[in-house]
Amino acid sequence: MTDQELNRAVQYVTASTSYGRDTVAEILKTGLNEMTLLATQSSERFERDVLVEYVCQWTIKRTGQPEPLVREILGCASRWLDEVYEEIAKRRPEALGLSSDDDDEGAEPV
Repeated sequence: MTDQELNRAVQYVTASTSYGRDTVAEILKTGLNEMTLLATQSSERFERDVLVEYVCQWTIKRTGQPEPLVREILGCASRWLDEVYEEIAKRRPEALGLSSDDDDEGAEPV
């Protein structure tokens, strides 16, 4: 995720919630960075829901923010979380428990 995309996510979530930009930015940066690091550096396999729950709990502990606030902010940013997850799936499908053949499912033969 580029800085521009992150800033767009921060702007969107800030406008959609009653939380300040600094709080939103801290939570999104922490959560998205951990999601990326975990999926790209771990040998474990993760389903999306498990990965997002872990990221949520990690972000709560790391930022010291209350759970409802973190969940609301990450929930508002679900589109960006999904984009990061999809990018990870393309680059490292094994980290998400996918095989490289999964990318070809549904594709029509040439």
